[in-house]
Amino acid sequence: MEFISKSEKETFDFALNFSKSLKGGEILLLNGDLGAGKTAFSKGVACGLGVEDVVTSPTFTILNEHYGKVLNFYHFDFYRLEDESELKELGFDEFIGNKNGISAIEWFEKAPSILKGNTILIDIQKIDDNTRKIVVQDKEIK
Repeated sequence: MEFISKSEKETFDFALNFSKSLKGGEILLLNGDLGAGKTAFSKGVACGLGVEDVVTSPTFTILNEHYGKVLNFYHFDFYRLEDESELKELGFDEFIGNKNGISAIEWFEKAPSILKGNTILIDIQKIDDNTRKIVVQDKEIK
C-alpha cells in the first residue's frame, strides 16, 4: 500500500484509517529520517485504537505505554538505545506481539536481533517540507 501525504494531518488521518485493519499483536516498524512523520503516524494509529492521552515520541524513555478503548498502544523509540539488554529490563518481550495491543517501533534497526516474525514496515520518505510518501508492507524478519 502506498500513500502520498501533503500534510501532517493527512499522515495522521491515513494512520488512523490504517489502524482499523489491525487486530492486535501487530508490530509496526516505523522507518524514516528525523522529522519524516513517524510520530505523526503513531499518533494517528493510537487515536484509531481509542487512546485518549497525548502521544509523544518516547525518545528518552524508550517506551510509552498507552491504554486504548480498542487496543493498547506500545510505542518504542530505540534512537537512544545503547544495548539490546536495556529492552529486557523494560520487559520488551511482554509487549511485543501482545494480542491486547499494537507495538510501534521507531529506529528499529538499532536492535535487529530481537525482532523476529511478521511485522509491518511503515516507510515514510520526505519528498519536501510538507509532502511524504508512505509505503506500508508486510515484512517477515528471520
